Amino acid sequence: MSDPDLRGRWSGPGRRPRFLAHCEDDDAPGTGHALSKGGTLCGIPRDRVTVYRSPFDPTGETACPGCRAQVVGDPEPSVEERLRHRVRGAVPGRPREELLAALRQGAEVGLWVDGPAQDLVRHYARRERIVEGGELVEAVVRADRRLGLARVVHGTREFVVFIPEDGRPFVTRAEPGP
Repeated sequence: MSDPDLRGRWSGPGRRPRFLAHCEDDDAPGTGHALSKGGTLCGIPRDRVTVYRSPFDPTGETACPGCRAQVVGDPEPSVEERLRHRVRGAVPGRPREELLAALRQGAEVGLWVDGPAQDLVRHYARRERIVEGGELVEAVVRADRRLGLARVVHGTREFVVFIPEDGRPFVTRAEPGP
């Protein structure tokens, strides 16, 4: 059973706990720990734990109290908060303002990938569906640099955010689709 008080302490609007891998002490299995650089948050060295492909859950029954306390005390911005921060500095325009409003209303980031611009645009941008703000896409593809690309669907609107490695982000609006 999870601790309802704990859940309330780190579930504020737009905040989430740090994502940390779940691990267990090799000498005392059964207690879940949060893996950080070099070891667990409570101080167990990395070479004494087994790491699992799952996130540490500070609300779980078997969560280490020491790791739990540190995760609760150190929240990170959510994906939506991080994107909102990037979009504030984006090229001005109606898609940018609409996306900022959608994020304030609770829109969720459905995709945020990073990689070579040409590949990301080909596989994730869906250029044929961009209906507003797409004039900058070709310049990003021609520059052939790394790119961050995020997609947010909010109601009947879909936004695609382009975050060039060495340029100003810009927001496009697309027709929602599959």
